[in-house]
Amino acid sequence: MKKKLIVGNWKMNGSLAANEALVAALKQGLAAQAADGGCGVAVAVPAPYLAQVQALVADSRIALASQDVSQHAAGAYTGETSAQMLRDFGVRYTLVGHSERRQYHGETDAVVAAKAQAALAAGITPIVCVGETLQEREAGETQAVVKRQLAAVVHAVGHCVTELVVAYEPVWAIGTGRTASPEQAQEVHAVLRAQLAAATTQAEGIALLYGGSMNAANAAQLLAQPDIDGGLVGGAALKAADFLQIIAAAN
Repeated sequence: MKKKLIVGNWKMNGSLAANEALVAALKQGLAAQAADGGCGVAVAVPAPYLAQVQALVADSRIALASQDVSQHAAGAYTGETSAQMLRDFGVRYTLVGHSERRQYHGETDAVVAAKAQAALAAGITPIVCVGETLQEREAGETQAVVKRQLAAVVHAVGHCVTELVVAYEPVWAIGTGRTASPEQAQEVHAVLRAQLAAATTQAEGIALLYGGSMNAANAAQLLAQPDIDGGLVGGAALKAADFLQIIAAAN
């Protein structure tokens, strides 16, 4: 059976002291869980803390992730971070196309696809985020929106599609406390799986994560769905006890 993957997105939170305490608590909790056969675990941390967290997770099963990556390899792009720079810090995963990047920074499907390509070229696994707004869901456009967003990336990366992780994050359920029901989430995950199956015979091996207010209370139900292979966890990832409970539900 495919291992599940739980990724904590810290967003713009943390400090040197808080990060150290959180990672220490996570390591202690994970040590008490199964060392072998457990799910994959990663934390996506703000760029200034990559070096610190790289050192903190070095002797653990926690992988390091970044929250964004530049589509450019180098040059006059002030404030951006290239995939190769992230590699220098041992980054294994990077988020691309998170709804907050699409909404607040105007990232288009084409930009998200280029970022996924840049990550893959540097040996980093892109976690491609797709999802609809409440207005789009109420208009019956959910499937069209997520398929359009994913299609741009699938077309850009070609045969490397098997190296992607895809995260479905309904925008209306991010940080709102509202969560898609397990049935609603599964319905969209099934659509994404079918879309991937049209691109590769290995679609079953591509991890599909759910990312919309997953927490300790609802994780088990969501993770029990046939096409939900893990979670992209926001607020609950900042609380060690909650994040560990979600990881336990995925083991």
